[in-house]
Amino acid sequence: MNTISQIAGVLKRLKSAVIFTHMRPDGDALGSAMALSRALFMLNIPNEVVNEGEIPSKFLFFEGMDAIKKAPALDAEGYICVDSSDEARLGYLQPVFAAGVKQGKVTVNIDHHVSNTRYCKYNFVRNRASNCENIAELIQALGVKADPLIATYLMIGMVTDSGAFSHSDVNGDTFRAAAYAADAGADVSVVTYEIFKKQTKNRSRLYADVISALRYELNDALAIAVVSRRALEKYGLKQDATEGIVDFALTVDAVEVSVCLMEVRRGQYKASFRSKGTVNVNEVAGVFGGGGHVLASGCMLFGDLEEIVDKISYAVRQRLPQ
Repeated sequence: MNTISQIAGVLKRLKSAVIFTHMRPDGDALGSAMALSRALFMLNIPNEVVNEGEIPSKFLFFEGMDAIKKAPALDAEGYICVDSSDEARLGYLQPVFAAGVKQGKVTVNIDHHVSNTRYCKYNFVRNRASNCENIAELIQALGVKADPLIATYLMIGMVTDSGAFSHSDVNGDTFRAAAYAADAGADVSVVTYEIFKKQTKNRSRLYADVISALRYELNDALAIAVVSRRALEKYGLKQDATEGIVDFALTVDAVEVSVCLMEVRRGQYKASFRSKGTVNVNEVAGVFGGGGHVLASGCMLFGDLEEIVDKISYAVRQRLPQ
């Protein structure tokens, strides 16, 4: 693996770059990409950020998020992937990235997932509460002085992936990176309000419906929330309205693993896993072709809902302390 100073050297030599983020982007993916993008612009390196899907509406409050493209318009020298553990996480942009590899583009991977496959020519992977901590270190190695906008992007990622600095993988490095962003002008109160607290009346109704129907399995060690397409349609909401639902059940004493199953289409569910630490949910998601972190992971599941619940229950039961 490369050092952060080596990665900085590679980026400084680029004449242009496209920054890729993972499908169904969260705050850490977007914050990582946008902070790095602005830093590269400050070094006079033309670049653009791309993502295959819709940007969750709560992030559009922040400057520049609406400029993210769905596909590259720039024939760039370098392809940079942030917060993406493997090429498949790029979604519909994976073939674009693969074509760039064949063309000999410089590829760089900056990530914090333990499941990262080191799929680029240059790789920096450090397991941290958020990838924006890695990006903050990289920006300093680039010699760029963070401005309030870079700082805000970094804070978005750190606040999002750390659960507002509440997850068990938060450590001194997390707070040092957050202090760096705060000193550079990030307003943590604005970031946390826009990401965690602000919601529409209909979203609050969806939340109430889903939480009131939580399913408990394995003597309450496993809690499963199900969000159907019908429920989203009922309240006129998009899939991004489900973010954060998975975290609620971990507040229940007996629950060790929380899962949110969002129906993507008939017979297909996006699963998000959270753990208090006794179960490695990266391993659980890995059973189904997914991955992520020990405490937070995800995957896509196919089949009948009850069959899926049974499969998840079995996978979690195998990893619970006996």
